[in-house]
Amino acid sequence: MPGFAQRLAGIPWRSIARQGLSRVFLVAKAYCVIHVVNDHLCSVTLVRGASMLPSLNLAGDAVAVDRVSVRLGRVAPGDIVLMISPEDPRKSVVKRVVGMQGDSVTYLVDPGKSDSSRTVVVPQDHVWVQGDNIFASNDSRQFGAVPYGLITGKIFCRVWPPESFGAIDDATKQS
Repeated sequence: MPGFAQRLAGIPWRSIARQGLSRVFLVAKAYCVIHVVNDHLCSVTLVRGASMLPSLNLAGDAVAVDRVSVRLGRVAPGDIVLMISPEDPRKSVVKRVVGMQGDSVTYLVDPGKSDSSRTVVVPQDHVWVQGDNIFASNDSRQFGAVPYGLITGKIFCRVWPPESFGAIDDATKQS
């Protein structure tokens, strides 16, 4: 037993503990950096569903989301935005901005009937959002203008699937 105790005494415990703590702090710092970048600068999110066809795929696209532009007020009609659902705050939805505060927006109440249109003026600090696929989108036509504060980011790039990588086509923007 004395040999075992001598071997234990010869192990540099302080050095091992110092290295272990150093690595734990390194991982914690990396996590903090990832959190700040993801929540406040830029993130990647998966978008699925029919409401944004043909701009975004039904099966799903991974898109890059710019979170700084929203804070700087750089959202304009035609931009595709990620926002908290006004109907269920636990969900995020993707829609295209059609009108900003003060804009008059004319929309079809029933997309199947071209004679059922309505015009609204977007209130102060609100935006009017619609899906590109008006037949399969639950948007401002149903729930009205959306407070600007619900917008969490502006989608600027498709990152997956690889064959579709790049900026989302500006030709689909509505004015």
